[in-house]
Amino acid sequence: MRKLAIIISFLVLLAFLLGLYFYPQMPKKMATHWNQFGEADGYAQKFSGTFLIPFISLIILILYFLIPKIDPLKNNLIKFIKYYDLFFLIFFLFLIALQFFIYLWNLNIKINPNRFFPIGLGGLFIYTGILLKNAQRNWFVGIRTPWTLSSDDVWQKTHLLGSKLFIIAGIISFLGFFFFQYSYLFILIPVLTFAFILVIYSYFLYQKENK
Repeated sequence: MRKLAIIISFLVLLAFLLGLYFYPQMPKKMATHWNQFGEADGYAQKFSGTFLIPFISLIILILYFLIPKIDPLKNNLIKFIKYYDLFFLIFFLFLIALQFFIYLWNLNIKINPNRFFPIGLGGLFIYTGILLKNAQRNWFVGIRTPWTLSSDDVWQKTHLLGSKLFIIAGIISFLGFFFFQYSYLFILIPVLTFAFILVIYSYFLYQKENK
């Protein structure tokens, strides 16, 4: 097994161990969702609130191991497997941080979510940009439009642009830490805008290639 895969598996185990440790300390009704103003607006029962992140992590871990085995273009995926592994490592670290955030909030140690999420998601966006730059054509990881999946050249050009845009999105997301009242805008607007641009860009590249 790959070294990072072992570490990732340990992080999922850690998520369950943290759940077992904090479970007795959690209230019967737990805050698990926050609105754009940083106010708790979603709640769960004690068990589901405590183990929400661990079970989500377990499902994602299964997909993490499954994808390289079932992808029809798995030989391409293997070419950037270290970037794939590192993305999931960072993602699971983010989930662990989110798990701590939920537990601390419900212990009345309240960190402003509008300061937490811009940093956490900004880091994910930046590494996503690094991943996109190195991703080879496959069915599960990357900017998967009908046009990128149909052409290696369209895939490569779209992902080079996507790499730059997601790094920019991450930097913009970080700025939401300082303008925390509007942090959700700093997170959502760049990602949604850039995703739309990349879909359109891949279409026009494909049309140009096939004229």
